Amino acid sequence: LPFTVKENTEIRNSHPQVDGKSPSMAAEEIIQLLGENGKKETRYKLRDWVFSRQRYWGEPIPVYFPVLDANGEAQLTEKPIDLNATDTYIIDYSQPIAVDISDLPLTLPELDDFSPGDDPQGALARAKDWRFFVKDGLLYARETNTMPQWAGSCWYYLRFADNKNADQLISAQAEQDWLPVDLYVGGSEHAVLHLLYARFWHKFLKDVGILKTDEPFQKLVHQGMILGSDGEKMSKSRGNVVNPDHVVAEHGADALRLYEMFMGPLEASKPWQTSQLAGVVRFRDRVYQICAKVHNDSIDDLTNHNHLRENTQRILHQTMRKVTHDFEVMAFNTAISALMVLSNHLSSLISTHGGVPREACEALIIMVSPFAPHLAEECWTDLLGNSPSVSAQPWVTWSEEKCKESTITIAVQINGKTRTTLQLAPDATKETALQAAFDAPELDKFLHSIKSESELKKVIYVPSKILNLVLPPPAKK
Repeated sequence: LPFTVKENTEIRNSHPQVDGKSPSMAAEEIIQLLGENGKKETRYKLRDWVFSRQRYWGEPIPVYFPVLDANGEAQLTEKPIDLNATDTYIIDYSQPIAVDISDLPLTLPELDDFSPGDDPQGALARAKDWRFFVKDGLLYARETNTMPQWAGSCWYYLRFADNKNADQLISAQAEQDWLPVDLYVGGSEHAVLHLLYARFWHKFLKDVGILKTDEPFQKLVHQGMILGSDGEKMSKSRGNVVNPDHVVAEHGADALRLYEMFMGPLEASKPWQTSQLAGVVRFRDRVYQICAKVHNDSIDDLTNHNHLRENTQRILHQTMRKVTHDFEVMAFNTAISALMVLSNHLSSLISTHGGVPREACEALIIMVSPFAPHLAEECWTDLLGNSPSVSAQPWVTWSEEKCKESTITIAVQINGKTRTTLQLAPDATKETALQAAFDAPELDKFLHSIKSESELKKVIYVPSKILNLVLPPPAKK
């Protein structure tokens, strides 16, 4: 039974025995209700796949055909092929012959002009000295269609794992070490094209004994589409196409990468807004300026600024923790947001401390490097004088203890209405919070005659969040 509703919904107004159940449970129940008159059936629909292409770029199809003479017989020849007479050749396409394994791979011929042209047979039909050849005294013609990009991309991940192996598609050891692929990132259109066919090929290669793994990919993430500034899919007809080359020419490749990741969640479709590039450009420039002002001291060397030292250390470790976590869940936009917060704080140290501690700056550059590799490399090697490359450095590590806030802000309510806030330790007790409220000058007009909890009607305290004091009703005069 086909269902278009989500699994976490319930069936309504259908049948007493299925109402209130999820679609999958309801389907099973209906099948049982039908008894012998019903059965469970799964249907699959596969798109037709036109495999041949009439363009030059692509793998040549390793098939050739006999060339016949005027009597319909295989054409014998002992002379060099007359390339000027090939238009008169009769090619018997009903007798395809596979190229011998010993003659593989079949490579493309060199062409000065590889445009499609007007010939429906494709560009390779013009390479007559490649297309026609003699074998055992008989004349043959090669197939001029080429394979689509799927022919290579459906199994390229196997060769990535063992690309220097000239004897096997992939060795058993390489398959054991690298497969299945941990993460597949692609647009939703891949689900019915490349992803589907790659899985077919993988299953086939397992069936014939070349592979042992059941599945090619472990996890799938669908990236969202970048829309035009009008919120519509980019197309030339709408005139809303953004050329990334123009963005790179004006702002640089790092700014483009940063903005694309900062636009929103990876899985969401987002409209392009050129005006918002200014924000990531400022962030990029700020990171560079921070590195230009680096000091060779550490955070602990901020001896004259105890609060500043603790605050910098906490923000740094919180950022390292968040960016690492965000990378693992591919929340790149919030990772960049956290890096912006850290860069703002480090930038403030330039005015208060005259510079930035080296360890904080180096950690910032390592975290920025996946988003802005050119910026990171220049800062790491040219400004900080480090080697080897920042790409060779270990990832940052943090301390949970150093991530803890020394104080937190909680709201204080009087009869359910917020009147002020208090700065308390994260583990502050109810008694500590209550005493801080009694000592707060801005609450005097509400608590002027109340000095203990017993004089209140009710106290609601949620640690780290809120303190609500319910006052007793005023005394009757």
